[in-house]
Amino acid sequence: MERGCTVHKLVADIAVFAGRNVLLVRYRDLTRYDGQKGWFLPDDFLAHEEHPEDAAKRIVREQTGIGLRDVRLSHIESFGNGSWHLIFHYTANVPASTITPGPNIAAIEWFEPTKLPARSDLAHGGWAIDVLGAMGHEAKPLD
Repeated sequence: MERGCTVHKLVADIAVFAGRNVLLVRYRDLTRYDGQKGWFLPDDFLAHEEHPEDAAKRIVREQTGIGLRDVRLSHIESFGNGSWHLIFHYTANVPASTITPGPNIAAIEWFEPTKLPARSDLAHGGWAIDVLGAMGHEAKPLD
């Protein structure tokens, strides 16, 4: 995606699992995240000519310090809300590992999918719950 494009938004996110737990992040600089303050699955825009799978691996490395060799595409989501979004949803399993939060990570935490934060504490009205559900995981907030 070229910088400054307001027509298309190509995004990758990734559900990283260690055992039964899924990793969620909060961002410091919210400008790239529609001003959302809540918890996200790690995500980012694709760089120009970046393959979505490479983006998923980059996102995890930059945001968590975890190096991944294998990621799996779960599904692709498309929608418009002022610009056309194409979201590549990936998943990966990792052994319990040390996390090194990237510079734009305000908080990072493992959650059981059935004990996620309340929808109001998740970005985009609880979108992570919907994504995890579409991946076949039972996901619901603790409230």
